[in-house]
Order: sequence, then structure tokens, then C-alpha cells
Amino acid sequence: MAKYAGVTTWQVRQIWEAADLKPHRIRTFKISNDPEFAEKVIDVVGLYMNPPDNAVVLSVDEKTQIQALDRTQPMLLLKPGQAERRTHDYKRNGTTSLYAAFNVLTGEVTGKVTERHRAKEFLGFMRQIERSTPKGLDLHVILDNSSTHKTEDVNKWLAKHPRIKLHFTPTSASWLNAVEGWFSQLERRALYRGTFSSVKELKDEIHRFIRVHNTACAKPFKWTKSANSIIEKVQSAKDSAKVSKTN
Repeated sequence: MAKYAGVTTWQVRQIWEAADLKPHRIRTFKISNDPEFAEKVIDVVGLYMNPPDNAVVLSVDEKTQIQALDRTQPMLLLKPGQAERRTHDYKRNGTTSLYAAFNVLTGEVTGKVTERHRAKEFLGFMRQIERSTPKGLDLHVILDNSSTHKTEDVNKWLAKHPRIKLHFTPTSASWLNAVEGWFSQLERRALYRGTFSSVKELKDEIHRFIRVHNTACAKPFKWTKSANSIIEKVQSAKDSAKVSKTN
């Protein structure tokens, strides 16, 4: 650019800075192509912003293949003027999976740690949720489109429990599932900074984090973006993508 414009690279940098241009930065995005995108957004957002009476609304998902990682050398604790230090390499000591249900009205989380991630484990977690929910309340469960949520065994069990209603998010729209925000907290506050010499230590830390969250941190979930504004923004992004492709 400097050669083409007949100026120095320093001048180019100054112009970019003055115009707040950062061409080196790239952000990723994914636009859902779900043919029922609008209907699903309206359904899920409606549960967040106007939950039904006499019902519990749960956002449910799985965090799979959580690794029990231990550093190759002991961590060096932080001290005045120096950050905590740890080796860049690590040892893998096994994996586990977590099913979690985030209560939209209270912010509390119900969790189940499992060895595997199949429809069998999902159904076991749904049974746990059903047993812990007062019988006089309907149960609305927000889920993604994993095939483990739609097997014949799951559908047969749901037919026997009509008070449970599943609400699926659009494909490629995990951001619409409230429990994803809680998973992010778990990753940042417990898993990323933790060291685990065994899967048992990892499981114990997950259970500890859930207990602390429910005791000290749980609060009602508030969704502020309307369904119409989401649909309009996604449509605008699709239109922009078509223009870019044409050009």
C-alpha cells in the first residue's frame, strides 16, 4: 500500500490509526441456515423473556471431552510484581463429560458428570431433572440439535411424560442457549486454571464449582434482545454475505 500510494509505511500506519482501521484483525461468524430459524428464535426468546406460569424453564447442554490436565512441573505461585507461572506443556490424565441444566428463573445449575456422551446418558440426565422438578409444574427444556436428543428411546420416554416439552435452538446458534454462558464461566474460573492429576480430581472440581455457583452466584437470567431484532440482524448479515459473494 505504501509503495502504491507513494508514501512511507510510517505514514500508512498513521492514517490507519487516525481512521481506526485495523485490517490485520479478523473475526469469525456463522450464519444459521436453519429453515425454521425465525420460528425457533421466537419460541426460545419467548421462554426467556416471558416464561409461562406454573412451569420451570431449563437450558440444557453437554460439555463433552473435558480433559484432566496436569502440568509437567509444579506451578509457581504469584507474588508481588510477578504473575502466576506454569509450564506450557501438560500431561493428559483422561476425560469426562458434563450434562448441565441451567434454571432460567433462578440461575441455579443441575449437573451430571458421565463417562460417555450418548443418548443413554442424556436420557438418564432427563430422568434426574424430571424427578427433581415438582410434579405440579410443566418443564420446558431448551436444547440444541444433537442427534442424542432425538432418538427413539428419548421420544418414547417423552411420550410418557407429557409435562416435559423440548424447545430446539436453530442449527449453528448455540449462542441462543443460556447454559453456554455458564459453561464459559466453568471453563475460565475452574478448568483453565486448574491442574488435575486424575479424572476424579476433575469431577470433584466440577461438582465443587456447581455447589459454589448455586450457593453464592446464582441469579435469574435476563435476556434483553428481542426475537425480531435478532431475526433482522441475521437477515442483514445474510444480505451482506450475498453482496460480498457477488462482488
